[in-house]
Amino acid sequence: MRLDLLLNKLCLTKTRSVAKKACDKGLLLVNGKAAKASQEIKALDLIHMKLYGFAWELRITQVPTGNVAKKDAGDYYELISREAWTED
Repeated sequence: MRLDLLLNKLCLTKTRSVAKKACDKGLLLVNGKAAKASQEIKALDLIHMKLYGFAWELRITQVPTGNVAKKDAGDYYELISREAWTED
């Protein structure tokens, strides 16, 4: 599944376009490398993102096949860390 679509389905971004813009600005890394919005994400990929005033690090445990209910979104990833972040 595409990175921008995955972040939107798992309620980690408000919209898919927010995820795309974050990729364009270099705020998203997948497995330590700069990510494009169209990058395919697999289970066990490590995502690091700087959004909404926080630096997030999470591991995808499984990739959803369809739509995900907001209450179930946390079942698809493991939050490793979340720290306050401000742009320099």
